[in-house]
Amino acid sequence: MKYLVLLADGMADYPLSELGGKTPLEVAHVPHMDYLAQEGFLGLVDTIPSGMKPGSDVANLSILGYDPRTVYPGRAPLEAASMGIRLGPTDVAFRCNLVTLGEGPEPVMVDFSADHIESDEARQLIEGIDRVLRDEKREFYAGVSYRHLMVWRGGEEGMETTPPHDITGQVATPHLPKGVGATYLIEIMEKAQAVLKDHPVNVRRRQKGKKPANGIWLWGQGRAPLMERITDRYGIRGGVISAVDLLKGIGVYAGLEIISVPGITGYIDTNFHGKATYAMAALREMDFVFVHVEAPDEMGHEGNIEGKIMALERIDKDILGYVLEESKHINPLRILLLSDHPTPIKLRTHASDPSPFVLWSSLSEEKSRTGMNFSEGNAHLTGNIVSPGHKLIELLFKGWRRGK
Repeated sequence: MKYLVLLADGMADYPLSELGGKTPLEVAHVPHMDYLAQEGFLGLVDTIPSGMKPGSDVANLSILGYDPRTVYPGRAPLEAASMGIRLGPTDVAFRCNLVTLGEGPEPVMVDFSADHIESDEARQLIEGIDRVLRDEKREFYAGVSYRHLMVWRGGEEGMETTPPHDITGQVATPHLPKGVGATYLIEIMEKAQAVLKDHPVNVRRRQKGKKPANGIWLWGQGRAPLMERITDRYGIRGGVISAVDLLKGIGVYAGLEIISVPGITGYIDTNFHGKATYAMAALREMDFVFVHVEAPDEMGHEGNIEGKIMALERIDKDILGYVLEESKHINPLRILLLSDHPTPIKLRTHASDPSPFVLWSSLSEEKSRTGMNFSEGNAHLTGNIVSPGHKLIELLFKGWRRGK
């Protein structure tokens, strides 16, 4: 048996008046998703334990079979693993967003992604910050687009921090770090603004009418976790395809190989079809492939209805359509299609509601034939809910009729 997980980040949503009371998923033309739902085991999965913040870090740990309440270390140390950054037992990693802040004494979080800054420009900015601010206690590492890391050697991790995508359009100052070690972080953020203000990259961006990356935002901190590899737990060889370091880092801790795909960006312009072709090629050698697509989540954060519909349709046509066509040559195959959490257009951030999933198998005896299309509402109507969410992967590997 071969296994493929297709994770459309932030796919789930709420009904929108602009769409006649429907969600983007209900409006999108997604015939291949509907096909899976019509033949598969459709339901909802509760990926966010009570009391935990609804982030992709927590949700995707759940999806890969980990209980976030016992293993969750914070987002940044997971990303550090993807970037090959070694953390000692007392080191703390922080996500370091390049952001656009408004002017004045009470700056607004204008854009948590600095206009989805390109990776090459971002690297120059982060390297500039590192040259000025690096010392024996702190280091900066460039990642993808706006997503970067700072490591505080022997640092504090217990302070309260806020994801910048949660405060778009709000005054940023009330959401600065709080607690032990917060003063140190705020000082770094202020010093970084001075480095970025007149950096040549930002000068050029302003000349081109782009938003400057004029600040950093530190959050998502944690120390290196201890996690059992799912490859050991299930006796499999597997890989992960993602443009973002968070998912690749989770994959590293899970024992999965990182499968590099050219042209993937973590945005709406990503190489959708490339993810599909590389995934199916990998499945000829591996038992399990996890394909993560960030685009729906980014569109949700932007409040971009048309963009989210487009992302879902591209996933359906360019990824799932190809996967199903090639599945004729990889048999038997089980597919898990799901959203990790909702990123509702009206909220422009993550929500904790259970998300729709469908389990599909190429084996006729495992087909459920619900006749329902794939949507949040239909998933709810089935009455099937997997909670806690980390139990879902058991159904993928062991079969859902037994687990139902």
